[in-house]
Amino acid sequence: MPQTLTRSLIFFISGCFLLSLVQPNLQSDLALYGLAVSDGQYYRLLTVALVHGGWLHLIFNMLALFSIGTPIENFYGKNKYIFILLTSLTSGSLASYLFNPLNTFAVGASGMIFGLFGALAVTGKRMGANLKEAGSLIAVNLVIPFLIPGIDWKAHLGGLVGGAIATLLIKPKKRAWE
Repeated sequence: MPQTLTRSLIFFISGCFLLSLVQPNLQSDLALYGLAVSDGQYYRLLTVALVHGGWLHLIFNMLALFSIGTPIENFYGKNKYIFILLTSLTSGSLASYLFNPLNTFAVGASGMIFGLFGALAVTGKRMGANLKEAGSLIAVNLVIPFLIPGIDWKAHLGGLVGGAIATLLIKPKKRAWE
């Protein structure tokens, strides 16, 4: 199986998580922390995706990235997929930063993952996805933060909206038969 951007991201993000286990300051240095962003550490809007709040957090995010990201990457191509990912991640992080108290720490790639849910909602039918299943998956994932405390639903919602908007702005890659 060829190496895709999705697989490379999974390996990189997982590697950062493992590194944070032996280098504990890494998580606090890369997490989204509103006070640090206000002080000009804007890189945290992106690096938040590299650190996670435990094994389950990492595993669920990487499974979602693999299962949703792979077909979206195949449908749009690498460059447009990068656009969707970065827009989703940035939108999720900005929503978290703007609508949470400045002393809030946030970790994880969930804003980016929810952007992929947004992309799937916009283009799922053209991709041949089961929209009823996709809608159920999105709904369940939107409800989870209200059942489990400490999950940043604002980042999820921001990523979802950002991913949907990014997807509306681009076209799928050209197919050989077109």
